[in-house]
Amino acid sequence: MKSPIVFLSAIAVASAAVTTTLPKSAGVEAHPTAIPVKTVYDGGMKRFERDPPTCGGQQEKGEKDAMFILESGATLSNVILGASQAEELNDSSTLNNVWWEDVCEDAATFKQPSGTSFVNGGGAFKAKDKILQFNGRGTVQIKDFYANTYGKLIRTCGNCPGNGGPRHITISGSMGKGGGELCGINSNYGDTCRVSNSCQDSNHSCTRYEGNDQRLEPPTLGSGHDARSSLKQLETDKWRPLLDK
Repeated sequence: MKSPIVFLSAIAVASAAVTTTLPKSAGVEAHPTAIPVKTVYDGGMKRFERDPPTCGGQQEKGEKDAMFILESGATLSNVILGASQAEELNDSSTLNNVWWEDVCEDAATFKQPSGTSFVNGGGAFKAKDKILQFNGRGTVQIKDFYANTYGKLIRTCGNCPGNGGPRHITISGSMGKGGGELCGINSNYGDTCRVSNSCQDSNHSCTRYEGNDQRLEPPTLGSGHDARSSLKQLETDKWRPLLDK
């Protein structure tokens, strides 16, 4: 079995780019169907809702219940997602300053067959389980992201049909408050997670699972990281003024 790799590096100062409060909405748009994004979409910091609502709690939904569906290479910027929509469905894409004020089942699912998706800035609140779901292949890079009250920041799919890997995750300049692990990965698929200049106020930086493709609950293999240093010990003190807010 190939060992998972979880890298941690300590930086002396916290990133100044992470924002810990939900931005003020510039207005509200309600849509009866999902909005397809083929190239670039700038929401101007408006809050977007589905009307009628499509959120079904922790019940998994599909494309018809999303607020935005991003095609390969698309970019979504400056939007606030309300609680009425299910999740965003993304191919290899970029999210810039995208916020979820109350996560439904997942905030966003990445389904790219290869390539890299980027999550730059933004944040999410009140995710009972995962914030970001990684079902495809390739890499997801998360930078300057804020997670508050959540189960996991990101999880590679544990039991999808046709499941496999490897999937690679990088998290930098980000903060988790009031939640679980930053990333969950599958050891048996060669998944990796690299965390740098980030912090959380509790729990483990990473949990390792044994993934499957049979819709079975994946067993936990261990928590923590493979490096000798500790993210929490090395970096939490540097972020304490923000964590205590």
